[in-house]
Amino acid sequence: MKKILVIQTAFIGDVILSTALPASLKAYDESFDIDFLVQKRCTSVLEDNPNIRKIISLDKSKKFKNLFACIRLIRKEKYDLIVNVHRFGSSGLLTILGGAGKTVGFKKNPFSFLFGKRVDHTFNCHETERNHKLLQTIFPEIKVERPFISPAVTDSAALGVKSKYITIAPGSVWETKRYPAEKWKDFLDQVPADIQIIAIGSEEDEALVDNIFTNSNENRLNLCGKMSFRQSAMLMKNAIMNYANDSAPTHLASAVNAPVTTIFCSTVPGFGFYPVSSNSHIVEIKESLNCRPCGIHGHRTCPEEHFKCANKIKTEQLLKVLKV
Repeated sequence: MKKILVIQTAFIGDVILSTALPASLKAYDESFDIDFLVQKRCTSVLEDNPNIRKIISLDKSKKFKNLFACIRLIRKEKYDLIVNVHRFGSSGLLTILGGAGKTVGFKKNPFSFLFGKRVDHTFNCHETERNHKLLQTIFPEIKVERPFISPAVTDSAALGVKSKYITIAPGSVWETKRYPAEKWKDFLDQVPADIQIIAIGSEEDEALVDNIFTNSNENRLNLCGKMSFRQSAMLMKNAIMNYANDSAPTHLASAVNAPVTTIFCSTVPGFGFYPVSSNSHIVEIKESLNCRPCGIHGHRTCPEEHFKCANKIKTEQLLKVLKV
């Protein structure tokens, strides 16, 4: 077995976590050629990764046209093994029509009955361990490596970054995963004055951060939309601490072994998306709520209209991590 394709066409956080697969495969056998198929918008996070030979991009904006173009490209590569981490039908088609000698994926994929090997998808372990169960059907002795991306060097000083700082990543696709703006404000107002506070995220997060930084001072810097994922990873790697929701920045920190504190609101660590950096912390409500978790992804608004899972988290829980 020589050529392997990993397919993960979900969100950017899922792609980052899936980089543990090529890392583990290369650690198992350096001779493997490992390619990675992702959505077009996720390709940049995989660039310059020494474990990945080629990045294949799927443009979902023209779904069927590009899907079949990808299938033709995959068939030309003549892969020995396709590992499908995604559980949706489009990735299933890529797997079964890719012409590989062996295929493996999760049973939840609608086309899994045509896979060579199928694995149950359960919520009793971390996502990286869950994904490695696919590899272990082919390589029983393979070990689980940490997710890995190659951080990009940037002139942080030119952006206004000082030597002593924390980062916050308050955005998320799902509103009930977001720690509330007023709670962020209360926390940031109590961060020691000599520590710079830097916000990272996409352009869509810029207005959210402007609101959080209402009580602005010279030691706060909004870099949302101004850095790539890999540049953000380098910034996180050198931070005193990085604070994020249950979202992609948590996994970005894990992929460069940066210190990270993940705030869980409507979701729970038991789903398997908690941080795996050496210096990792989890902040969540201390009391049990009958309504939590309210879903694996969260919701646009709190179904119970009280959002206690976030509002009852105490600022002291975030500050305590900073003092460790």
